[in-house]
Amino acid sequence: MNELLKNADLVRLAAFAGGLALFALLEAAWPRRPRAISRWRRWPANLLLVAFNSLAVRLLLPFTALTTAFIVQQRGIGVLPALGLPDWLQVVLAVVALDLVIYAQHVAFHKVPALWRLHRVHHTDLELDVTTGTRFHFIEIVLSMLIKMAAVAALGAPPLAVLLFEVLLNLTAMFNHSNLRLPQAADRLLRLVLVTPDFHRVHHSVLREETDSNYGFNLSLWDRLFTTYRPQPRAGHLGMTIGLPQWRDIRTLNFVRLLTLPFEEPPEPEKSEETT
Repeated sequence: MNELLKNADLVRLAAFAGGLALFALLEAAWPRRPRAISRWRRWPANLLLVAFNSLAVRLLLPFTALTTAFIVQQRGIGVLPALGLPDWLQVVLAVVALDLVIYAQHVAFHKVPALWRLHRVHHTDLELDVTTGTRFHFIEIVLSMLIKMAAVAALGAPPLAVLLFEVLLNLTAMFNHSNLRLPQAADRLLRLVLVTPDFHRVHHSVLREETDSNYGFNLSLWDRLFTTYRPQPRAGHLGMTIGLPQWRDIRTLNFVRLLTLPFEEPPEPEKSEETT
């Protein structure tokens, strides 16, 4: 485990690259929805955001959630160490608690207007695939890291739990944003515990009541528990429109525009879609 933690950056990079390649191949082989926009029109902006966000976090924050975990472990602070639980149970509880924090954070980024300005960058993607799970504004990523650091400190989360959670969150975000068609029986079974692509796709509907549902990234429990769960989109998965009504022209949704979009006033919704 010590070697795993010592090579945390390599572990995260390998998980990201492996997950991106795996889900890209799977969604190409078994697509859920027909592709209306080529990957070459969408992927450059999404992947450039990943690289830019990684650099921004390193430049703007002196340390990360994992560093915070090492600090609190050395000082023995936080709720979990105070309970005197076995190490393995602390890891499990920390991963589950951090998942709840991310769920609550996601709800807040929808409900608080200033935070929604940042988060709408994620929702302007006009199609859903593995790269949508990486499409976030850098300020949102920085704020999310600060929230995770605060949660880690309060919990006294073990470093192993933090690393496992970050890898898990990264992989599940790519999985549940992927355009992957699962057998209906598999989807029904998996969504009892995990957020599946069909589960999360509802959240990217152009209809606001559907956008404000299915907030989970990993465990499906939270949406059921807090009554934000919507089983299916009104128009069905093949008929639903993805994105936001105010931003429908793929030609304008480039990398630079995505960086400035939080500071724009929303235009009037377009009467016709421009998605090609």
